[in-house]
Amino acid sequence: MAASQKTIDNANRLRYIRALERFHKGIISYLMNTEELTHKGFNKKIDNSLKLLKRIEEIDLYKGELKDLQTLVKKMISYKESKEDIDNIKEELLYDSNQLEKSKNAKRYKKDKHANAKYDEWV
Repeated sequence: MAASQKTIDNANRLRYIRALERFHKGIISYLMNTEELTHKGFNKKIDNSLKLLKRIEEIDLYKGELKDLQTLVKKMISYKESKEDIDNIKEELLYDSNQLEKSKNAKRYKKDKHANAKYDEWV
């Protein structure tokens, strides 16, 4: 029994999302953990990470966080041959990555609006 087209599309979409996440995680890890950052090393890391990403077909993403992730990855790639200072690149990419994580976490955790109100009866 062959898989339906919807199943195949969903599998390809997930594969693309995982490749984006892997690319993002690898570059951010490199920026955070490398003591001597250079343009040459950064470009080499981008090239190595791009090999995996290019093997997978690009798919349109519609969810906000995924769209932001895709935009951030494209921004990382655009810095590959940039003449901008590597420390500025690092600062900007880490800031954008942090904002992406904050937006993901904001949807996950919800603060109780009236947390202390449940204890008003005890007074």
